[in-house]
Amino acid sequence: MNPLINEFKQALKERRPQIGLWLGLCSSYSAELLAGAGFDWLLIDGEHAPNNVQTVLTQLQAIAPYPSHPVVRPSWNDAVQIKQLLDVGAQTLLIPMVQNAEQARDAVRATRYPPNGIRGVGSSLARASRWNRVPDYLHQADAQMCVLVQVETREALKNLPQILQVDGVDGVFIGPADLCADMGFSGNPQHPVVKAAIEQAIGQIKAAGKAPGILMAAPEAAEHYLHLGALFVAVGVDTTLLARAAENLAARFVTSREIAPPTSSGVY
Repeated sequence: MNPLINEFKQALKERRPQIGLWLGLCSSYSAELLAGAGFDWLLIDGEHAPNNVQTVLTQLQAIAPYPSHPVVRPSWNDAVQIKQLLDVGAQTLLIPMVQNAEQARDAVRATRYPPNGIRGVGSSLARASRWNRVPDYLHQADAQMCVLVQVETREALKNLPQILQVDGVDGVFIGPADLCADMGFSGNPQHPVVKAAIEQAIGQIKAAGKAPGILMAAPEAAEHYLHLGALFVAVGVDTTLLARAAENLAARFVTSREIAPPTSSGVY
């Protein structure tokens, strides 16, 4: 298998829906366990989970032998951090809190080598090029980068038409947690006003020829957005799966004390 080919990006181009799972446990062991579960993609979260470049690296290594494609979310749209994540082998990035076209262009530029961007050249030190064992890596890498930008505020939705015009943006991910909070319905992505905004955004993204994406753990909602044309949909979060399964098991057998349920159903 050619380590340079981004099969996830190819799937989005071919309009093949990709089903994913969020990884927040920051563990290469659990990442490998989940890489064999059958998901098309796994999101290594550096925004809300306590990951860093080193822990992302070990999870990329753990996932590598499996068919699941790793997507990495940096903590911010930061060119220095993006450069490091690309060098350790990330090819698909989910950039949080992109508010306008200029920020989207910044994200794309950070993933491209000069003259097409500002990514620093250090391939001899990089796992991405297999330490310069991938032939002609510097000239081929740009075309395999997949840039997904997160639209998750009213301001970003207002600027969505301009964001969609940015060359190099492969997909737009609608962040339901931040979006519903920004719209005044925190914790309730199923509110009719929020759902209407999400549905309209998916239509706009599709019409522009980009890939729409979302994270939605409620199965009916995930299926609804897939039906509308969302192409990369995460349907769960590892921390939530573990926490709820553990609570349910404890509730069945532990009778000596009351186990408090989660304070909120949460967005995911």
